[in-house]
Amino acid sequence: MRLMVFFDLPTATKKERKAYTKFHTYLLKNGYDMLQFSVYCRICKGQDTAERYMLQLETNLPPKGNVRAMIITNTQFERMKILVGTDKKEEKIGSKQLLLF
Repeated sequence: MRLMVFFDLPTATKKERKAYTKFHTYLLKNGYDMLQFSVYCRICKGQDTAERYMLQLETNLPPKGNVRAMIITNTQFERMKILVGTDKKEEKIGSKQLLLF
């Protein structure tokens, strides 16, 4: 399973930039990889794990802006089409990653 996070956060003031940085740092420290600007994704070993990360995400939200999250299966993620650009190595599920679970 994958937990995808999409966000659009304001950065006009110093306080807003600090909130953005805190949220961004939270995502990176908790295993999320950047797919593209403001779109992050992490691998979860099942629905229960994905829902647990969703709850953690909800407790670390910034005070302003828009944040959306979606749990999808690996099959759904693999069917995503890249229309311009290329996929990143973090997006691919290899046999080594599956061994972690």
